[in-house]
Amino acid sequence: MNKKLIYIATAIIIAIVISAALLLTNSIPGISQNSGTYTITDDEGYLTEFTSVPQRIISLAPSNTQILYAIGVGDRVVGVTDYDQYPYNFTAWFEAGNMTSIGGFSTPNKETIASLNPDLLLATTIHDADLPTFRNLGYKVLVLNPTDVNSVLNDILMVGKATNSEQSAQNLVDSINSEIDSISQKIAAAHMEKPKVYYEVWLDMSAGSTSFINDVITKAGGENIFGTEVDQYPTVSSETIVQKNPDIILLPTEMANAGEAPFYGSVDEVKARPGWNTISAIQNDRIVIVDGSLFAEAGPRIGEQIAVTAKALYPELFNST
Repeated sequence: MNKKLIYIATAIIIAIVISAALLLTNSIPGISQNSGTYTITDDEGYLTEFTSVPQRIISLAPSNTQILYAIGVGDRVVGVTDYDQYPYNFTAWFEAGNMTSIGGFSTPNKETIASLNPDLLLATTIHDADLPTFRNLGYKVLVLNPTDVNSVLNDILMVGKATNSEQSAQNLVDSINSEIDSISQKIAAAHMEKPKVYYEVWLDMSAGSTSFINDVITKAGGENIFGTEVDQYPTVSSETIVQKNPDIILLPTEMANAGEAPFYGSVDEVKARPGWNTISAIQNDRIVIVDGSLFAEAGPRIGEQIAVTAKALYPELFNST
């Protein structure tokens, strides 16, 4: 009789443990309660099925790396590009052996990637040619391609779901939205005329309507003078810039290496460009230098980008000089 009771008690305990395990699995956000799997649709419409939460992640772009660390899963990142400089000095990490470089942004080293045995690759559209190879090798790949503020926020949520960090991702998105709303409300309450803005991405290149920088300028209360251009980063002429007569010119610092001279040389050289002395921004000394490394990526610092731009456009509202 005692042995029979022991068997019954043991069976009950096993049943409880199994039920608890199933309950835990079913409670993980984004995971199907029926199959134990979950699916993610990326920015290219590709559906990827996951049977477990990724633990070895490779980021193929600096913006993707920033999202991973911002939502608290940086400890799962096993490889990043040579161009990653935020939120840490990854070059120093490479040298110390604390992180593996997988090569350039557009030229990832496939052998290195294979050696790291990743269970998730976070890519961009620049990697489209390599995606079939990666997927044929059995890698889970998500492509991120944000073109405006909302798509940046959606990508944060996507990565949060893929890594079972949905609450952390949602908290980050809520924080960014709160920052943007605060800026928008302050500008709207002032009832000031929107300044026309020229952002120089590179020589003869600016930000078009499908670029995240265009949306940053718009949400900061400005009017991008090339905001009607369909190309993401259209080639523009000096004559057209003069004709459009921006009120403010935004120039980024060198994006990669601190201390290097930016592509435009100096502010004085910009002022001396032929015909530019007629531009309102030149006449009113409204050339503003912004951090090129900050504005290079469409990532979790998008709220900071809008805040910096708003201060440049409305210094009197944001106690900025």
